[in-house]
Amino acid sequence: MKTVSIIGTGAYGLSIALALLKNCDKINMWVESKERADYLNKNKDNSNILPNVKIPDNIEFSNDYEYVIKDSNVIFIAVTAKFVNTVTKELSKYNLKNKHFCILSKGIEQNSCEFVTDVFKRNIKSKNISVISGPSFAIDVASNQPIGLTIASKNKLTINVINEILSSDTIKLRASNDVIGVELCGSIKNVIAIAAGILEGLGYTESTRSFLITESLHDIKSLIYGLGGNKKTILSFAGVGDLLLTATSTKSRNYSYGVLIGSKKQKEAEKYVNSTTVEGYYTLKSIYTLVRRKKIDMPIINLIYEIIINKKNPEKLAEFLIKKA
Repeated sequence: MKTVSIIGTGAYGLSIALALLKNCDKINMWVESKERADYLNKNKDNSNILPNVKIPDNIEFSNDYEYVIKDSNVIFIAVTAKFVNTVTKELSKYNLKNKHFCILSKGIEQNSCEFVTDVFKRNIKSKNISVISGPSFAIDVASNQPIGLTIASKNKLTINVINEILSSDTIKLRASNDVIGVELCGSIKNVIAIAAGILEGLGYTESTRSFLITESLHDIKSLIYGLGGNKKTILSFAGVGDLLLTATSTKSRNYSYGVLIGSKKQKEAEKYVNSTTVEGYYTLKSIYTLVRRKKIDMPIINLIYEIIINKKNPEKLAEFLIKKA
C-alpha cells in the first residue's frame, strides 16, 4: 500500500492530494487542529477553499505529525511560506531517515530573506529535497485539467520518486537541477501579478500588461543569474509559464489585490490582504530587502514596493515601463 503525507490542507495541498490518488492508495494530511481534522474526516468537505470538490475516503486528516508521516516515504510541504519554519521544526522531532520531501510552498521568509528550501534545511538535515512550481491553480489541478510543472532538485532519486507518484495522464513534470531559479520564479511571479493587477485597476489594456510581463521576464532572468541560478529557468513551466498564468488571471489573489490598488480602493485592498493569503504582498517585502542586500539592480521591485508599502501613486508604473532602459 503506497501512502503519501501532505503537511497542510490549503487548496493547493488538497488538489495535489487528489492528483496523487491516481498513483497512490492513501493520503495522510496534517491539519492544524484536532477539531478541524475531525470535521474533515466526518464530512469529507472543504468547499470553502475548493468548491464542488468531494474528498475521497482514502484521504485522511490528522493533527498528529507522527501519525501523518509514519507510513510514508514521501512528504509534501504545502503550508504557506511563513509557516514552513514552524512545521519543519516539528517534523524534525521524528524519524525522517530515507524520506523524500517535495516543497509546494512558495515565497521568501520575512526576516531572514531565505528561500523556503533554506528554511527547510535549517531544521531538517536531508538531501532528499525537491521543489515544484508551475502554472497551476488549485481548482484546475483538482478538476483534472492538463498541467505542466517544473520539479527541481539536486537529487535525481528524489526527482524520480516524486515523478513516479505525481505524473499522470493530466500532470507532466519536467526536471531541473536549478532549485534557486525555480524557487525565485515561484516567489517573484506573485509580486509581478500584483503589478499586472494594478495596471488593470488603472484601466490599462492587455497590451500594457503584456508589456509589463515581458520587461519582468528580462529582469527576473538577470536576478536568477545574480543569485547563482540558471538564466534558462525563466523559460520553464516555473518561469514564463507560471508568470503568464498568475499575472493575467482574476483567479489569482495577487492579481485581484493589485486591481484594488490600481482602482484606488485602498480600504478594500487592506481588508483583502488581511483576510486572504496574498503571498506576493509578503514576498515583496522580502525580495525588496534581498536585492538590496545582494546589491542587485531591480528597479521594478523598488517601484512596486514604493506603490504597495509607501503608498506612492500607482500611475508611476506605466510611466516607468516607457522610461525603463
